[in-house]
Amino acid sequence: MMEINTSPVTQIERLGTESFRLLKVLLAPGQKLIVEPGAMASMEAQLQVETLINQGFFQATLLKFLGGESFFINYFLNPDQKPRHVFLSQSTPGEIIERDLKEEKLYVQPGALIARTSQVQVQVVWAGIASWIGGEGLFRLELSGSGRIWYGCYGAMIEKEVLGDYIVDSGHLLSYPPEMKLSLKLAGSLFSSLLTREGIVLKLSGHGKIQLQTRSIKGLAQWLNPRFWG
Repeated sequence: MMEINTSPVTQIERLGTESFRLLKVLLAPGQKLIVEPGAMASMEAQLQVETLINQGFFQATLLKFLGGESFFINYFLNPDQKPRHVFLSQSTPGEIIERDLKEEKLYVQPGALIARTSQVQVQVVWAGIASWIGGEGLFRLELSGSGRIWYGCYGAMIEKEVLGDYIVDSGHLLSYPPEMKLSLKLAGSLFSSLLTREGIVLKLSGHGKIQLQTRSIKGLAQWLNPRFWG
């Protein structure tokens, strides 16, 4: 049996445009990468793929029904004696973000995770009523540990350093640290909120760096529905 190489995946090439990003990941001999089902676009035939329940039956059930993740997860292993590559993509058009976690936690929009190294743990945690009404869901995806992660956004990604309070519209919050607290507020007065269809928005309070996506699935649905139903 081949010994697993636990060193970080370091050779990553970003291909395509910001709106249609593709990752070329080079796996060294013995190296392993955990990839969400459907994220593999192509790969060298020498790589091995093993599909397992995502972190046990109970955790996999929570991840699927509460966190928007898959019940099964794919492990890509390079058993060859030379480096081999795999191409990764996402289902929506947009940027793919690469991030190194260093004994820290990060909350990510459910369904955004594409791949991670084995040192990163994933679980579903309670997000709260404010998150749910604000369009981000009752539960959030918590990534923790020390390792590398890749996750996608719809459109481009914008980083914002928050000092105090900051307002984010529904569906645009991609990631945020545990230090940030979520609450609800009207976008303006009751009258203007109803007329402009902004309604209720999220208020983030605290000190930390957040990531926003420039497009939202909810916005796309609102644009498409009248065209489908007249």
